[in-house]
Amino acid sequence: MPNTSSPYSAFATLLASNGYPVTPAELQGLLLGRSCAGAGFDAEPWLDDAVEVLGAPAEGNVRQALLGLQEMVKAELTGDDMTVVLLLPGDELPLAERAAALGHWCQGFLTGFGLAAGAAPLSAEAREVLQDLSAIAQVQDALEESEDGESDYMEVMEYLRVAPLLLYSELAKPAAPATKPSLH
Repeated sequence: MPNTSSPYSAFATLLASNGYPVTPAELQGLLLGRSCAGAGFDAEPWLDDAVEVLGAPAEGNVRQALLGLQEMVKAELTGDDMTVVLLLPGDELPLAERAAALGHWCQGFLTGFGLAAGAAPLSAEAREVLQDLSAIAQVQDALEESEDGESDYMEVMEYLRVAPLLLYSELAKPAAPATKPSLH
């Protein structure tokens, strides 16, 4: 029996019922991308960027959901756990739908990253991660409904849980304050 009350499906229903032609995966990707590029966690700039993919201002419950998503992402990126929970459809859905959501997530991430990073210099490792995300966004139809397809999907998902942390630590994580030498 499908889990119709998952956070993903609840958010997808909220977006669709309010006429927004975007997936929760794409919005989370957008938010993570801009956050990892150094955009910070102020609410209004995030909501302004969300309008770009929503196609209209977020109001009411959608606005609250976006602010809640931002709080979740902020806690994940700045917390000690070093983990990102991807907002994707549950395993009960066909692999093709889940793979499409991974592609939407990557597209959103790249859009958000591009909006916030500008011409920031990137390490070779960061450029490689962005190239990987671009490739993942393009090959979403390549996963077949099979054990190998499921395994590939899980590997990509695990990679996407780590990739934002690398970019955040390189570009956006505030530097630790320098310790002041003690005066004796």
